[in-house]
Amino acid sequence: MEQFTGKVWVLGDDIDTDIIIPTEYLALPTVEDMKQYGFSPLRPELASQIQEGDIIVAGKNFGCGSSREQAPEIIKALGIQCVIAKSFARIHMANLINAGIIPFIFEEEADYDKIDLGDELEIKDIRKKIKNGQSIVLFNKTKEIYIPLKVTFFERQIDIILAGGTLNYAKLQNK
Repeated sequence: MEQFTGKVWVLGDDIDTDIIIPTEYLALPTVEDMKQYGFSPLRPELASQIQEGDIIVAGKNFGCGSSREQAPEIIKALGIQCVIAKSFARIHMANLINAGIIPFIFEEEADYDKIDLGDELEIKDIRKKIKNGQSIVLFNKTKEIYIPLKVTFFERQIDIILAGGTLNYAKLQNK
């Protein structure tokens, strides 16, 4: 988790948990079974196109709606380790952290418009910068521009993210 480099999938405002994983697929036995339906109301083909290490860039209120824990698990199962948004629904942001997915917020909402579908982004030295309270800056390699990001985590949340999620964090605490 020292750095991310990945292709961007740009989503708009108010992407709710019913878009991330529709209710009708929650009865499937595992997250692996469900993940193929991730984001299907928005773009039916999206789940099959996302590659390990890709990054979601979203507008306002990402993860609004129900607080179902399957939504961040689907995102993680698709290989996304980082979501950058204008803002997050509070409970969903906590669920992302608990799943070990880093939720970054744009310093300026207008920076969302500097990233396009397919751009390649890079974020370096994440662990070091988060632990030292330093600013995180993403580099849009496609457009050769830097964009500052907010880090709004408590120390324990940072430890959970760095451990890869709540379960991994608990295992480390019990060693």
